[in-house]
Amino acid sequence: MYKPTLDYAQQLDKEDKLAHLRAQFHIPKDKEGNDWLYFTGNSLGLQPKQTQQYIQQELDDWAKYGVEGHFEARNPWMPYHEFLTNSMAKIVGAKPLEVVVMNTLTTNLHLLMVSFYQPTKTKYKIVIESDAFPSDRYAIQSQLKFHGFDAEDGLIEWKPREGEELLRIEDLEKIVDEQGDEIALLLIGGVNYYTGQYLDIKRIAEIGHAKNCMVGIDLAHGAGNISPELHDSGVDFAAWCTYKYLNSGPGSLAGLFVHEKHAHNKELPRFSGWWNHNKETRFNMRQPFDVMPGAEGWQLSNPPILSMAAIRASLDMFEEVGMEALRAKSEKLTGYFEYLINQIDTDRIKIITPSNPKERGCQLSIQVKNADKSLHKKLTENNIITDWREPDVIRCAPVPMYNSFEDVYRMVEKLKELL
Repeated sequence: MYKPTLDYAQQLDKEDKLAHLRAQFHIPKDKEGNDWLYFTGNSLGLQPKQTQQYIQQELDDWAKYGVEGHFEARNPWMPYHEFLTNSMAKIVGAKPLEVVVMNTLTTNLHLLMVSFYQPTKTKYKIVIESDAFPSDRYAIQSQLKFHGFDAEDGLIEWKPREGEELLRIEDLEKIVDEQGDEIALLLIGGVNYYTGQYLDIKRIAEIGHAKNCMVGIDLAHGAGNISPELHDSGVDFAAWCTYKYLNSGPGSLAGLFVHEKHAHNKELPRFSGWWNHNKETRFNMRQPFDVMPGAEGWQLSNPPILSMAAIRASLDMFEEVGMEALRAKSEKLTGYFEYLINQIDTDRIKIITPSNPKERGCQLSIQVKNADKSLHKKLTENNIITDWREPDVIRCAPVPMYNSFEDVYRMVEKLKELL
């Protein structure tokens, strides 16, 4: 049983086998030099201290070798994206063949929909969760319009029941069972950005495939946070950003997954560029297009090395620690956080994230009664960095890589005081 004391929180930190990781990150500080209480890794992860060294290496090699850095750099640029593949595949539970780092999240979703959204006159609708991240909604609506369909008619929303905040898998099952003959694609957020709910990805794939629908997953809030086991789930594709839980820096590159069952299908429609052309003949500029197998077959352009260097700096830390250990700490962190919030004697706030640790990542969403954003502003003024989402939710993400149990304790103590 948890205890609501500072001594207990500090004891948990002493027992934490991952506590040493915090010192490997830059923690923002206030004017007095005290660490901020940073709970916004679900928007932008903190910078690993080794990131500068990794980027500097590429700057030095650029200065030293110029264009020859593609082959002579310590980490040659030509195959640089391959240095990320194995680590990223482990994080999302995929085979190396199924994963590539490229572009940005919404760009990747569009490229994937070129291949996996192939509507007909009767089977053209797309299912999303009702509170999907806006970018996903905009992308899907534009795809519907591009194919000549009405953006409202073609969009089906999986909604929570009246009076509830969380989605029920049986409601998705009912939607697909009743309308599956009209549905071409399910594109669902694996972890909902607003509530923090971690959805059953494998079950979603089974529901969609039972009616011959393609299934894609947006893992923006999942990669580096939960263990989605993408290969075993059977989903057709997935995409995610790397600047949240994967700590790669603002606007950094994204990841993409295409299931092995599609790896060698050269007939899949797709956009092409020279970087998804066969590596062996890529520089023989007059060869007809020969698409590469696996996820690399969706690349278009040569990769930006400086961004990839930052990703590599973070992935090397994940490689050392492993998702299993991170998930174990995450569940304990959010469990303690939830316990402390539930100790506060008030009806002004409540947690809408699932209480079952297996059904959430490291985010807790706190709903504020009669919200006017003032509570969030007061937290910020006290150097407690959380994230406000309209109309009434403060999102807090104690990230196991760098947040401590003491962080959680001090945050809740200040929240209690402000309430």
